[in-house]
Amino acid sequence: MEVLEPEVWRARTEAHRRRVEAWTAPHLARRARGETHPIEDFLFTYYGHRPARLRQWHPGTGVVLKGARDFGSGYLDTPEGAMLDTAALMDRRGPAVEWTARLLAATAARPAYFGCFGLHEWAMVYKAAEVRHGAWPLRLSGDEIAEVVEQRGVRCGHFDAFRFFTPQARPLNALQPTRQQQQELEQPGCLHANMDLYKWAYKLSPLVSSELVADCFLLARDIRAVDMRASPYDLSSLGYRAIRIETPEGRAEYAAEQRGFAERARPQRQRLLDACERLLAGTRSP
Repeated sequence: MEVLEPEVWRARTEAHRRRVEAWTAPHLARRARGETHPIEDFLFTYYGHRPARLRQWHPGTGVVLKGARDFGSGYLDTPEGAMLDTAALMDRRGPAVEWTARLLAATAARPAYFGCFGLHEWAMVYKAAEVRHGAWPLRLSGDEIAEVVEQRGVRCGHFDAFRFFTPQARPLNALQPTRQQQQELEQPGCLHANMDLYKWAYKLSPLVSSELVADCFLLARDIRAVDMRASPYDLSSLGYRAIRIETPEGRAEYAAEQRGFAERARPQRQRLLDACERLLAGTRSP
């Protein structure tokens, strides 16, 4: 059991709030103006963690906040201070934590694949009557996009990307992933699998520290930028240079970005897995 002095946990609370405010404040301002940003807003619209929840600071399990009282839902008041009621939280979340641990471990154990070249985004607009980000132009014509998809082929094993493919693009994918196959197919080179570390982190919250959730958010934010730069959308008006994966040079650049993100994601995936295993170990009978 770790005990944090008041000045320590208050400083961490404030540092987390300032860090996250840099991401949430612009999003909320755009939302108030009725504006959208295909990169900066994605993590707030696609994922289900509200900005207010992201701003909340939690120390994680096994930590006493010395002198704190009535810290919030899920916390117990002890003579020393507030701490999470881990047992009660795990009574409700145990199966989800176990499922997450299996997915993280299976993904980490699998070799990384760097040959997809971001064509999942192209498959989402392949022969589409309407596109998801209709406020932004495409940098190629519909026929040119179709030619790239048909010539290169698609090899995407991430179900939550595949489910947004157009009906015409789905048969062109070398894999036909399902939700039930998620633990069998996800691999550590996949941008979406690494972006989803943010999802697993906030779903584990408050059982993991908010610093870890924010670290995963930052990784996902950076990945999203590359994801869209490699897409058929023209985001040059927003200051994003395209990664032209329709060219050999662009594919090499994309694969290099994938490798970099796989390296950045490895310790975060391990931190999440370690947290899951500690939580599960605490619920097992001796």
